[in-house]
Amino acid sequence: MKQDIPFEPVVGVSIAIVPDAESTDAPLGETGVATWQVFLLNNNEFSLETVIISSEGYGTQPDGQAVRTSTLRYHFPEIAPYSATPIELIDPAVFHLTNQYWVSYYRDGQIFDKKFVFVPDSIVPANFSRLDLLDGQAGVLHG
Repeated sequence: MKQDIPFEPVVGVSIAIVPDAESTDAPLGETGVATWQVFLLNNNEFSLETVIISSEGYGTQPDGQAVRTSTLRYHFPEIAPYSATPIELIDPAVFHLTNQYWVSYYRDGQIFDKKFVFVPDSIVPANFSRLDLLDGQAGVLHG
């Protein structure tokens, strides 16, 4: 049963949403950059095994209509220590929604699981942090 599984806290794993530096010459969207990339950051000295990521967006449109994006799922057999792995591109048109990434992985046979939720309108340059695993590039970090 689920209550019999000890869920240890997730440490050193985070999600970052980063503007694509190569797309700055493209037509600019509301956020100032046309293309954004979502990364899984492993800032640990160990690998993450059998990584499964589920992503979705939900909320309301400016006219009040409820909206939900497709649920996308990704699998990575292994994520190396101290690495940044690209997950997906994200369209600035969904930044007004809640964007959720549910990450599950194994380490030494133990399952770890965490939900990363970017609240509406939080993916903006005002929330940028320096991301050392991405060579100091700036992005919105959720850890």
